[in-house]
Amino acid sequence: MAGRTLTVDQVMKAQARARVRRASGPGDAIFKLLAHAAGGFVLLLLGAIIVLLFMGGLPAFRAAGPGFLISPAWNPVTERFGALISVYGTVVSSVLALILAVPLAFGVAYFLTELATPRLRQPIGTAVELLAAVPSIIYGMWGFFALAPWLSAHVEPLLANTLGRLPVVGVVFAAAPGNASLFTAAVVLSIMVLPFIAATMRDVFLTVPSIFKESAFGLGCTTWEVMRNVVLPYTRTSVVGGIMLGLGRALGETMAVTFVIGNTNRISPSVFAPGNTIASLVALEFTEADQGSLHLSALMALGFILFVISFVVLAISRLLLKQGAPT
Repeated sequence: MAGRTLTVDQVMKAQARARVRRASGPGDAIFKLLAHAAGGFVLLLLGAIIVLLFMGGLPAFRAAGPGFLISPAWNPVTERFGALISVYGTVVSSVLALILAVPLAFGVAYFLTELATPRLRQPIGTAVELLAAVPSIIYGMWGFFALAPWLSAHVEPLLANTLGRLPVVGVVFAAAPGNASLFTAAVVLSIMVLPFIAATMRDVFLTVPSIFKESAFGLGCTTWEVMRNVVLPYTRTSVVGGIMLGLGRALGETMAVTFVIGNTNRISPSVFAPGNTIASLVALEFTEADQGSLHLSALMALGFILFVISFVVLAISRLLLKQGAPT
């Protein structure tokens, strides 16, 4: 190219394009095709699940109309079905589980990354991860035989005699303590989602560059100030993602909740009262529903609603992260 002078940047770009052309071949084309196929398969599978649940629940939606979402009725004998009670139990137990689990998970992650000695960090971290490997049926049996009696004998009476006497929030803790309740289910769920949230927080806390924390320590910040002003802002997106992962596990948990929630079709403002969730109701009645019946359609409709709830939670988390992102 006589008479023309190329800059260093132009030369490097030309060399990069030449390397790409030399590297391209049948193998790259096949790999690209497989990658596109994998991504398309995920979308196809997700769409198939949505369509299956919606089409299966369509007769129930048609029979009850919009009232299906707000009706507390659930009577397979008279074929009157509503989703309000199970949706209420699902949301309340999951939110209460997060309220209990997130502070504890943050404390575990904070201890493992900032306070624990190397000798303690590995075994405690492994123990937290092992909690995620415990089958849900084991959590349910432990909750039914050990945790629920202890909560009803010690924790629930204490909360009823203290917080239950407050003017406004007292109604939440006013019911008589019992072995099966939304509160017991929430405690079991909080223990189940704890390892997911804690492990995620620990891993992302370790990704913060040391120079950031060392600079803050050099300015005189305490360990907590470094965590609050440096580590948490740096890892905000991943921390919220870990919490949403735990919420997703809590929303869809079945067997453990079925053991301890009481499986009662009624709504009570007290967390000490029994109830049910979408997952527990479907697990209990799915085998009893006849093929093609309105009962089976109502259960499929509940599954579709649970899917929508999970999608809405994910969308809200994404929106909050987008609004909180630095400009």
